[in-house]
Amino acid sequence: MVGVKSKIVFFILAFSSPLPAYAEEFINSLGMAFVLIPAGSFVMGRTESIESMRKVFPEFEASRFHDLGDELPAHEVNISRPFFLGKHEVTVGDFKKFITRSGYLPESIKDKTGGYGFDEKYNASTTIKKDAFEGRDLKYSWKNPGFAQTDRDPVINITWNDAVNLAKWLSKKEGKRYRLPTEAEWEYACLAKTQSRFGVGDDPQSLRLFANLYDQSALKYWDKWNNFAQKYSDGYPFTAPVGSFKPNAFGLHDMNGNVWEWVSDFYSDKYPPDARTNPRGPPSGDLRVRRGGSWHTWAFYSRCQFRNWNTADTRYTLVGVRLLLEKHSPATQSKRNHQHQGRSNQNQ
Repeated sequence: MVGVKSKIVFFILAFSSPLPAYAEEFINSLGMAFVLIPAGSFVMGRTESIESMRKVFPEFEASRFHDLGDELPAHEVNISRPFFLGKHEVTVGDFKKFITRSGYLPESIKDKTGGYGFDEKYNASTTIKKDAFEGRDLKYSWKNPGFAQTDRDPVINITWNDAVNLAKWLSKKEGKRYRLPTEAEWEYACLAKTQSRFGVGDDPQSLRLFANLYDQSALKYWDKWNNFAQKYSDGYPFTAPVGSFKPNAFGLHDMNGNVWEWVSDFYSDKYPPDARTNPRGPPSGDLRVRRGGSWHTWAFYSRCQFRNWNTADTRYTLVGVRLLLEKHSPATQSKRNHQHQGRSNQNQ
């Protein structure tokens, strides 16, 4: 909101999950909330065996487990500095303010190829790529994914380059440093001091309280994947307004599901053996990493350890972003008060 000063709020999180008693929250000039994530160490990558996962996900064929080699080796990582991470994914309303105030032209419009979107009449079997969504097509963009969104829904159909430009614009505007989180920072925030599959537990069906995933509410549109759908219906066949589900122990919403989130790293099919403190991924590459799963994703692919990737100019109906704000940024010294309170896109 224009003219509203940034502020830091301490609030009591009233949820039954094991949340901290207080979390520190920073509100920026666009009204975006950022939660303070403490420094710490964690084990990055998959620690459980394929045999253990097969018992939990018996519906998956063997090839899907063999494709998980890039989650290895599990290794200890130290995040040496606290940072602020978006409490929510960037919303349609946030992105609209950015476009309006900056004059930035998103890639789907600038390159005149459009994005991807949902059309109930679209038949994937008649296309070469067999993609679950129609595109690229100029009728689709961040403004129109083919289904209704509110300003509180996560923005989608944005590229990695669009996400980086949003961070750069905010940095210049506010005199702070916004950026995409690294893969390590993202996974650390997703796990939230646990070593579980989803950061909020191990049982896929328990995600009903925490994540907007491919479930019974989506079967009306994609019934051929019935075996992979969650057993419940959360009422959201498409994106859900951010904050509709419970947060993890760090106070972050939608770290699993809703939309895939771009991170800063180039993709590599194995973790570097010597990067143990604040790793930033390979110095170069052709692909960028996205994490967390989406509203159209099976629980298997929304695990905190799962890695996905695309080219930096990819725009898709399942992909958005969550920004990081570095804690040592100048204007985070503000008023305080207290108050109570890639791989294939298909099926991923």
